[in-house]
Amino acid sequence: MKAKTYFYCCLFLGVFTISCSKDNDADEDDNTVTTDNPVTISATAAKGTSEGSSETGANADDLLANSTFSSTVKITYNGTTATVENAVTGVTVASSGADVTITSTVAEVAYEVTGTTTDGMLKIYSDKKYKLTLNGVSIKNNDGPAINIQSGKRAFIVLSGTNTLEDGTTYATSTEDQKGTFFSEGQLIFSGSGILNVAGNNKHGIVSDDYVRVQSGTINITKASSDGIHTNDAVYIDGGTLNIKASSDGIEAEEGHIIINSGNITINVADDGIVASYDTDNTIDPYVVINGGTINITTTGTGGEGIESKSILTINDGEIYIKAVDDGINAGDAIYINGGTIVAYSTTNDGIDSNGTLTVTGGKIFAIGAKSPEEGFDCDNNTFKITGGLLIGAGGATSSPTASVSTQASAILGSGNSGTVYSVLDSDNAEVMTFKSPASFTTLLLSGSKFSSGKTYRVVTVSSVSNASEFNGLYLGGTFSNPTLSSSFTLTSMVTKIGGSTGPGR
Repeated sequence: MKAKTYFYCCLFLGVFTISCSKDNDADEDDNTVTTDNPVTISATAAKGTSEGSSETGANADDLLANSTFSSTVKITYNGTTATVENAVTGVTVASSGADVTITSTVAEVAYEVTGTTTDGMLKIYSDKKYKLTLNGVSIKNNDGPAINIQSGKRAFIVLSGTNTLEDGTTYATSTEDQKGTFFSEGQLIFSGSGILNVAGNNKHGIVSDDYVRVQSGTINITKASSDGIHTNDAVYIDGGTLNIKASSDGIEAEEGHIIINSGNITINVADDGIVASYDTDNTIDPYVVINGGTINITTTGTGGEGIESKSILTINDGEIYIKAVDDGINAGDAIYINGGTIVAYSTTNDGIDSNGTLTVTGGKIFAIGAKSPEEGFDCDNNTFKITGGLLIGAGGATSSPTASVSTQASAILGSGNSGTVYSVLDSDNAEVMTFKSPASFTTLLLSGSKFSSGKTYRVVTVSSVSNASEFNGLYLGGTFSNPTLSSSFTLTSMVTKIGGSTGPGR
């Protein structure tokens, strides 16, 4: 029996470099773990006390229902010309061909724009907030923005039907800002049930020198020479669907913050997917809060991170998948994860990387880093606190959880292969966690509410999962039977290191 036990340890050293023991229900010839009943995958995650931010960015002034618009000016594009209906005192509409300029000094005015032009634009000057309904309009401007709002007032953009905006590759010289296809000096608040397609040939797709809020509707940024959505102050996403392709960032708040409450967001970009940043003013707090939504991010450039905050990043909920060249998730000061289902995969760097502290109180998280020294979870030489959640971190190394402040046990194990389904079972064959990594790894961090100090667990490989519910390699449900034993380990403390490599975290 001793010889058999030693054989198991050596045979599976290349899969998981951890302590091994022979199990009574494992066949001595083929190492099969016999299960009397199918093993049920449950992906259980405990919930600790939330930390970080719960800010939603709600603002009653941004609700269209709280504003009144008593008069409407209708503008129709007809190829090379435009017509205007319903003149309003205090509103001047000037047109040169299909170049339309609105100047307003009065309140409660709504504008409805429809029709098509391949050589025109819409410019608005307004002393008061207003509503702009895009009702099946198509505007292409060959030498500037398609819509250029030179007003710092709140603009309610209501989407109806299918709308298309495209700017020119080069812009005519102007003393005014004109930074993208749809530009505004003030707030842009999108609602409605229609579609907006934006092509940015010169710089950004949608850009505000204040903030952008998306409440509903579908926004497709089919291309942008720079950022898809770019703001100075903030971005708020409360709902709707956003599909963004850009040569730089997907969504950037250059000198402010980003809050995502809901919505379906798909981003495919060369640089960062979602980023709150600043250049030189350290009084700015460029934080990110994600309270919900479905987010799918792919970055292709060498410096492209999935989600980045230059200060604090909080994830409270949501379904998030990231495949990034650089870090999947990164923050300058701290990361707090309180909930959600998250897979963060970096092909060259860390899966989840905090330059400060890292705290997990809940959620189901699978973080995949590249080969050594890159890590699944990385927080340098700072506190790594775990009080809840289901954590799987695969990479070349890992930061070690801080035992003195953590309340949920963790294990640091050895290597595994890409494309293999691994599961962790307790002594009663109950499932603890199940996953399939897209990349081979030499270090594995595991933490879950089903771990208990002093108990022994087995790592097994699974040939197939029936009725699988799987989120990019993180298994949430399904069943399997008679897996193959890789190895076993015993938790001896709050943080048990058996194999793999640990970075400077403590």
